[in-house]
Amino acid sequence: MKKISTHANLLLLLVIALASSSCFKNNNTKPSSPELLTTDVVVDASSKSIWTGGTITNDAVSFSMYGVCYSTTNSQPTINDSKTKEKVIYNTWNSHIQNLTPNTTYYIRAYATNTAGTGYGNVIQIKTGNDITPTYGTVTTFAGSTAGYAEGTGITAMFNHPSAVATDAAGNVYVADAYNSVIRKITPDGVTSTIAGNGTLGYADGPAVSAQFYVPSGLAIDAAGNIFVVDMGNNIIRKISATGVVSTLAGNGSAGFSNGKGNAASFSSPTGIVLAADGSLYVTDTGNSVVRMVTQDGVVTTVAGSRTVGYINGLGTAASLNKPTGIALDATGNIYVTEPGSNAIRKINKGDYRVTTFTGGLDSLSLALGKPQSINIDGNNNMYIGDSNGRILEIKLAGGNVLSTFAGKSGESGSADGNGTIARFNDPRGIATDVNGNVYIADYNNHRIRKIKE
Repeated sequence: MKKISTHANLLLLLVIALASSSCFKNNNTKPSSPELLTTDVVVDASSKSIWTGGTITNDAVSFSMYGVCYSTTNSQPTINDSKTKEKVIYNTWNSHIQNLTPNTTYYIRAYATNTAGTGYGNVIQIKTGNDITPTYGTVTTFAGSTAGYAEGTGITAMFNHPSAVATDAAGNVYVADAYNSVIRKITPDGVTSTIAGNGTLGYADGPAVSAQFYVPSGLAIDAAGNIFVVDMGNNIIRKISATGVVSTLAGNGSAGFSNGKGNAASFSSPTGIVLAADGSLYVTDTGNSVVRMVTQDGVVTTVAGSRTVGYINGLGTAASLNKPTGIALDATGNIYVTEPGSNAIRKINKGDYRVTTFTGGLDSLSLALGKPQSINIDGNNNMYIGDSNGRILEIKLAGGNVLSTFAGKSGESGSADGNGTIARFNDPRGIATDVNGNVYIADYNNHRIRKIKE
């Protein structure tokens, strides 16, 4: 056997020593201090409770405590003030703070503690109202009655699982009539007609009367009268010009995931769509669990979501979404998407596309939302949410994020018209508002379009 030289032995010992030193050093690396964002605060209309929470934004680990601290006197609250202790789900948590004092200013921020210390999120200042009485809406049936396909006025018209609504400046309401695979128009006086599609499932561009759709699920209208349609069954985004010609803006008819222009891009069961001030379209690509942006010339990019179904907040495509459905924009261009499976509304910041939780979440503290399916934000920055549990919720974004039930009752379905919680819905899907403040609902399983007037 060949004898190893003394020099070789020394080299071997040096390598082992260096490796041991490296391992020892790594095992004693000091943990990172927590870095956080505080979740937007939503105030219950009773003004005695709020929903908020926090998100860890760095790689800090080994937490011993986390939650939200709050105070009426300390503008930079700490864990020495009032606080909640919560359970982290992925990198985020919810806090439901109850029994607050009406007409009082509170300072709120998230915190998290590990061996490196306690980190704090941004401070949010709110003022609870003076025992606010919720504002209810009066619900009527605007059009439709039972499942079918018929033109007509009011309840003489028939729809088959309407899934989305949109309005124009003249007060017309447009409907994605999903199972009839057509786009309908309802005038302000309730007259329903078909403006695109022939009632046959398929995929055909061309003149509106001969075009074919396959379960349209989302609508958006621009000021020139062009209508953008999410054609879910065909996995494409369509455009109906103001002159009545249907074309494919993006997608190739096959389920997939690819960015690109026109038919080089692909989607998987896209659901919702919203038009931004610069003409860009944002789409909830539900099957891929991402949000896509589509330009007016059909260029598709991914702005948020990693394609992994999950509930991880983060920057753009580093975040994970859970099959988002509805989508809306606020007055400053931030994006909000509904996630029925997470009982949550996620917020995507304009600019860097950072994903956070606006309200709701995976634990029991999110029950204020139920299963949000659709969302719309009107010109006064009021957010309306179609909760598939049977309610229409309102959050006044410009008035301190005050949450109230606008119409319906959680866990109860039906078709009754009436004021506030007397009204009943059966899986409200699409939601839109007009310039007069009226709210329109695609009442999916009732095959009706409902109108709510405050």
